[in-house]
Amino acid sequence: MCWPASARKTYRGGIMWAYFERILDSSMFSPHGICLLWEPELIWLHVISDAFIAAAYFSIPFALAILVTKRRDLKFGWVFWAFAVFIMACGLTHVLSIYTLWVPVYGIEGLVKAATAVASVFTAGALWPLLPKILTIPSPFELRKVQAALEEEEIKSRDAAQLLRQVEDAQRALRESMTRLTAVVDTAVDGVILFDAQARILLFNPASERLFGYRADEVMNLDIGMLMSNEKRPSSPGQARRLATGEAVGVRKDGSTFPMDLSVGQAWQDGELIYVGIVRDLTARKLTEQQLQQAQKMETVGQLSGGIAHDFNNLLTVIIGNAEHLSEQLKSRSDLRQFAYDICQSGERGAELTRRLLAFSRRQLLQPQTIDCRELLESIFKLLKRTLRENIEIKTAFGPRAIQAFADRAQLESAVLNLALNAQDAMPSGGHLTLSTELAAIDEDYRALHPEVAAGSYALISVTDDGEGMTPEVIEHAFEPFFTTKEVGKGSGLGLSMVYGFAKQSDGHVSIYSERGLGTTVRIYLPRAGGQSLTEPPENEEAAPRGYETILIAEDDPFVRSSAIRRVEALGYRVVAAVNGKEALQRLRTDPGIDMLFTDIIMPGGMSGWDLAEQARRIRPSLPILFTSGYALEALIEQGRAQAQAIILTKPYRRAELAQRLRDAFAAATVTS
Repeated sequence: MCWPASARKTYRGGIMWAYFERILDSSMFSPHGICLLWEPELIWLHVISDAFIAAAYFSIPFALAILVTKRRDLKFGWVFWAFAVFIMACGLTHVLSIYTLWVPVYGIEGLVKAATAVASVFTAGALWPLLPKILTIPSPFELRKVQAALEEEEIKSRDAAQLLRQVEDAQRALRESMTRLTAVVDTAVDGVILFDAQARILLFNPASERLFGYRADEVMNLDIGMLMSNEKRPSSPGQARRLATGEAVGVRKDGSTFPMDLSVGQAWQDGELIYVGIVRDLTARKLTEQQLQQAQKMETVGQLSGGIAHDFNNLLTVIIGNAEHLSEQLKSRSDLRQFAYDICQSGERGAELTRRLLAFSRRQLLQPQTIDCRELLESIFKLLKRTLRENIEIKTAFGPRAIQAFADRAQLESAVLNLALNAQDAMPSGGHLTLSTELAAIDEDYRALHPEVAAGSYALISVTDDGEGMTPEVIEHAFEPFFTTKEVGKGSGLGLSMVYGFAKQSDGHVSIYSERGLGTTVRIYLPRAGGQSLTEPPENEEAAPRGYETILIAEDDPFVRSSAIRRVEALGYRVVAAVNGKEALQRLRTDPGIDMLFTDIIMPGGMSGWDLAEQARRIRPSLPILFTSGYALEALIEQGRAQAQAIILTKPYRRAELAQRLRDAFAAATVTS
């Protein structure tokens, strides 16, 4: 018989309900108390025991629930919930055991025990697979060991970090030490050259680059002997230890030489011997020594001349006195009286010579006063117009300001007249004579060339001619007494000596600038009047215009060239040097980085500054050119030796004048191009 599905479900449900009714029916059972004969002691023993067991069982799930909810990081948290259900069911069975002592609900008790059995089987079945994983959870002992290991590792890490900090501090100190050492070497005024036992250059500081003209990368690993003349150069590589400390001659890149002081020390580096050479340029010192030797020689000659003049004056006093007395006694003998007169006149001429000797030796009696230099030259101008030959054109050139000197007027007039007469002798065919006055300043750079003169502000009187000029050899001896290039009987050789002595005794200075075939300028520097200090405030270093261009300096005099190089480099420029016009043209062709030519007008070798400029412009038409000369610009233009638009720097010049003229030459070339 086939029943519908709904009928079958209803039938089965009925059977299940009948089964539960039969199990839950307790009417046919007796309570457990009957089995205990209702003995009170036994009944309450069971009640109390089951009550405590149930209470304990019920408390455990609550503790597990709190643990799981508070510790979300627990692994296998669901197992704790399974245990809670299992233990809760166990506690419920003990409650039912107390209840069945009086009420026989054994069916309910059986169902609870069945549920407890299911929970216990499920929990036990789930626990065994988890056991290996649970065992991997570290124990407190293992955790302590791990913690101890971590602490030990932390200590090691801390020690390593401390060691690393110490290494970093040592490296930082080493870097700072190297930085300081590099700064000292790079900023040193003297050249510092490091080389090995094979004489190979390992270090070449900026001062060495300036001294020798090489860049550091051009000489690295090359033989240091290339920087020295033959007498100090090691005979072969590997003989660096034979380099001796002392004076030597350095050789620049351009082939020019200069005196230097070489100091060589040695040290060990990584088991190898290295050498440190300190190079100092002695050019300025040598020049100072020469100037001091010249000053000492002039001082010695002056003392000798003064002593001779003093003794001669004593002799001349007797001669002149006796000649005058003899002349008076011989009035009746005119022929003999003429002899006495000639003796007296010769004595007077001798006295004049001794006066000039006393002037040179600075033993004459001076009466210094305030002198208006312009007024003095104007009065001398009128005198010279009547005195000098007609083919000598005389003119004056004055600055815009009043120039007042503090000196002996009569001696100054005599000095200017002497210079004018010398100029006339230097122009046998006629020429131009210029008397000029202006304020002038002698700075430390000029004083380096003339250490006997004090730096400061002076009243300057110049006498310029365009005559035959002097050679350097003549200029060197021009101030010495009795030195003359004139024919016998045409000069005593005491004129310039007197001027020199007068200037020195007046706390002044005298200089000669002359070029063969161009003329001569004699400058007399005298103290300014009015109690003014001879020392002017120093030039404003920031005010002087600076530059970064490359300048080719053509100058034949080694001392002047060295001074010019130093002063131009101090203004920020790069310098290339040449000793004559031929070498300057060669450098101009080979170095396209040259931005300006700075040349002396008169140079040896058959090529003047004008010729050099003309050929340089053929190579580089827009090349800026700055000329320098000790001769007055006006005289150069009059002789056709300079164009009016040429930029000329007159020697001697100050730093500010040099800086400005360099920028003027650049500006002029820009306008022309």
